[in-house]
Amino acid sequence: MTDSSDGSGSSSAASANALIDYAESAIVEDDALVAARGRAEELGAAAVAPAVGALLALLARSCDAHAVVEIGTGAGVSGLWLLNGMAADGVLTTIDPEPEHHRAARQSFASAEIAPGRTRLINGTPREVLPRLADASYDLVFVDGPLIDHPRHVTEAVRMLRPGGVVVVHNATADGAVADPTRTDPPAAAAREAALLIADDERLLPVVIPLGAGVLAAAKAR
Repeated sequence: MTDSSDGSGSSSAASANALIDYAESAIVEDDALVAARGRAEELGAAAVAPAVGALLALLARSCDAHAVVEIGTGAGVSGLWLLNGMAADGVLTTIDPEPEHHRAARQSFASAEIAPGRTRLINGTPREVLPRLADASYDLVFVDGPLIDHPRHVTEAVRMLRPGGVVVVHNATADGAVADPTRTDPPAAAAREAALLIADDERLLPVVIPLGAGVLAAAKAR
């Protein structure tokens, strides 16, 4: 057992927190993203942290994403980041059951001068919509719905991904509950199940990234 009585444990935790703070502060959002974040706050719609948004853009660019699915539109913050990294002719399909979220997202996309043909906003629950989306047809799937639904959404995401595509799960740590063995509540259990689905799939190469609420990303074998 490691003895952290000399304060080294506290020092390491402080250094880790400082690194995360730096990662967040290093990202400067443009006017369209700042406005979209303001709409999210007004609606009470959760939005990804700037560093998570930058990661989404990077992953979209890395896999040359032309077709992306987003589960959880919100006010369009994560959608704008994804579009920033996608190919110029790429199309973002974003799913949300709340009409006010779609109205806010449309404002956000219009303010960023995103061509209408580059976004497909679907009003409905992911449970209803995802089974209708084609197999092996998407370059990236971003899972940002309720934690309790993550296992179902991950299963659908892997089905929809083309070879070489990437699945990204937001809040994969369930706000830190996954690492606490005493947490057996449904959201924590669902987050663990989703992580295991990815870890046990030999086609996927996963990584956990400690940004925002925790990101789990995995690339599908080519």
